[in-house]
Amino acid sequence: MKIKRRAAAYGVCRSADGSVLLTRGSDASAFPGVWSLPGGGIDHGEHPDDTVVREFAEETGLTIRITGVRTVLADLARLPDTTIEHTDRIVYDVEVIGGELTPETAGTTDLVAWVAPADVASRPLLPFTAGVLGSPPVLGSPPVLGSPPVLGSPPVLGSPPSAPLAPGEIPAGEPERTGPVQRFGAYALATDPGGRILLTRIAEGYPGGGLWHLAGGGTDFGETPEAALARELYEETSQRGRITGLVGVSHRYDPAALGPEGVPLEWHVIRVVYRVTVPEPTVAAVTEAAGGSTAEAAWFTAEEARNLPLTELSRDALGRTG
Repeated sequence: MKIKRRAAAYGVCRSADGSVLLTRGSDASAFPGVWSLPGGGIDHGEHPDDTVVREFAEETGLTIRITGVRTVLADLARLPDTTIEHTDRIVYDVEVIGGELTPETAGTTDLVAWVAPADVASRPLLPFTAGVLGSPPVLGSPPVLGSPPVLGSPPVLGSPPSAPLAPGEIPAGEPERTGPVQRFGAYALATDPGGRILLTRIAEGYPGGGLWHLAGGGTDFGETPEAALARELYEETSQRGRITGLVGVSHRYDPAALGPEGVPLEWHVIRVVYRVTVPEPTVAAVTEAAGGSTAEAAWFTAEEARNLPLTELSRDALGRTG
C-alpha cells in the first residue's frame, strides 16, 4: 500500500443571498463529479494565503481577498489506485473583489457554480467540504478513513488522543522523501493564568538552533493538528493545556537549511498557531528522548520574553496578540 502527504488551501466564498461557491472534480481528478470548495495543493515554497488566491483564479476566474482563517483540518482518504493520502487543509473565509465566473479548462475541475444553501446537501461533496459546510456527505462522495475533529475539540492537551480512524487502517511510518521537504506543523502560543508565556529553545544543529520557539512541531501521518499539538506540548514542555482559538497561519521557506546530519533540506514548513491556556502550570521540562530538536523549555513573563533571542514564528505570534 502506498502512502502520500499533501498540504492544501481552500476558501469559503458566499454571495449576498448565502449561496456558496463550489467546484466539480473533472475526469483528471481523483474523484470526478464530486464537488469541493475551490482550492488545491500548496506549492513548495508558497505561502498558503497565496495558494488560495491562485487556486481561485485558476478554478473560478475570480479574484478574491482573504477575510480570515476559518479552520485547519487533516484527513485520510483512499484514492482510486488504493493509495492512502493524508491531506492537511487550511480553510479560509474569502470574498470576491473582481473577475468573471469562468470554469477551469484542462485542470482537475471542470465546473464552478454558486450553490444555494438548500441545494448543497443534494450534491456529492468531498467529506471535508461537507464538514465545513455542515452537510452530511451523500451517496457518491469518496470514501474517507477518518473524520477530523473541529478546532478545539480535544479538550485537554498533554494526553495525545489517537487519530479518529478505524483500527488498523493507518499505515505505519511516513511517505518516503525523495526531494524537497514540505512539513506541516502545529504550534502553541501557550500562557498560564498569570500571563506567563511558554517557550522552548531549539537544540543546536537544527534550523534556528539556540533561538526560543513556540512549543509544537510537525504532524505525523494520520494525525490531526490538534492531536499533534497535544503530543508535542507534552513531549517538549510536560504541560497540559486547552485550545482556546486560532492565532493564524504562516510559512517559512529556507532552501539552504541544513538538518542535524548537515544535509540540505530545501525546507518548507507550513505552520498553524493555536492559542492555548495552561490552567495548572508546572515547571516546564522536556520529556522527549535525548537528541531531539528541543533543548529546554521554560515559562517567561512578557517582559522577559521580549528580551530573548526569538524565532520569527515566536515574534510574529507575540506581535499579533500583543
